[in-house]
Amino acid sequence: MRQHFQSYPEPSLVAHTCNPSTREAEAGESPGVRDERGGIRVASVDQQLPVLSVLSMEKPERTEVVLLACGSFNPITNMHLRLFELARDYMNSTGKYKVVKGIISPVGDAYKKKGLIPAHHRVIMAELATKTSGWVEVDTWESLQKEWVETVKVLRHHQEKLEARSCNQQQNSPVLEKPGRKRKWAEQRQNSTQKKLLEPNTKGVPQVKLLCGADLLESFGVPNLWKSEDIAHIVADHGLICVTRAGSDAQKLIYESDVLWRHRRNIHLVHEWVPNDISSTRIRRALRRGQSIRYLVPDLVQEYIEEHSLYSAESEDRNLGATLAPLQRNAAEAPS
Repeated sequence: MRQHFQSYPEPSLVAHTCNPSTREAEAGESPGVRDERGGIRVASVDQQLPVLSVLSMEKPERTEVVLLACGSFNPITNMHLRLFELARDYMNSTGKYKVVKGIISPVGDAYKKKGLIPAHHRVIMAELATKTSGWVEVDTWESLQKEWVETVKVLRHHQEKLEARSCNQQQNSPVLEKPGRKRKWAEQRQNSTQKKLLEPNTKGVPQVKLLCGADLLESFGVPNLWKSEDIAHIVADHGLICVTRAGSDAQKLIYESDVLWRHRRNIHLVHEWVPNDISSTRIRRALRRGQSIRYLVPDLVQEYIEEHSLYSAESEDRNLGATLAPLQRNAAEAPS
């Protein structure tokens, strides 16, 4: 998608000549006019010095953004980590946003995806992978839920968590009262402050946006995998940052979906100029065949996988025959 940048007009430079005769002529006066005492009239400051007028070029305030990635992370790969770096670079480069944090949220066991190993292993591997990151962290809330949680609810959970934290900071801020004021004035100020604290204030709270790959964008078209209202809430209320890959026409997918097209301005497509086709599926296949996965996953993740013998032919058959949780739930709730 084309990026739009605000264009500023060229600074207007207005310089007056330093020639006294010319200055006086421009002011409608005769050069060399003397006052009643015979002294030479002193020119005004704006006549003596060149005047430089530069239009204000204040930078617009950036919106803080938190990147949230939901998924299996089975296992987490270097490509998963690259998504965060690519998205942050892109969003910061727009001049409108400032990415302040990234969150990895592994799905719970109730998702029932084939080959999905227990959540606690996937969480630990994600924590090991982000151990050296200064801004990407792992959140366990989704993975600890007994039932599968829709992605839109995970987004809402983290947005509300940020808003609650901001509200607590406001409530804990001391109210300073100047001495010598009347008691009535102090009471009015206290009542006004309490009223503001009771009202929801989302100003300055970072926006949580969903970070994903092109495969998630493609999955929007799978029948019963997503609710249309959930897709609408994701793109309208939060926003989507999609890192595209070779062979996927993300713009076409957006055009062919009425919901995505309606909210296309809140969908950011990030192109990966250095192709990277690493996937968790291919990692598991290599492990089942006894092949090396070094440099495909972080070293600490590889060590953890080998130590616990996580992936094998047996683990790949886990949840075999089970219906994926969203398909089961959405099909049951779909009107007959």
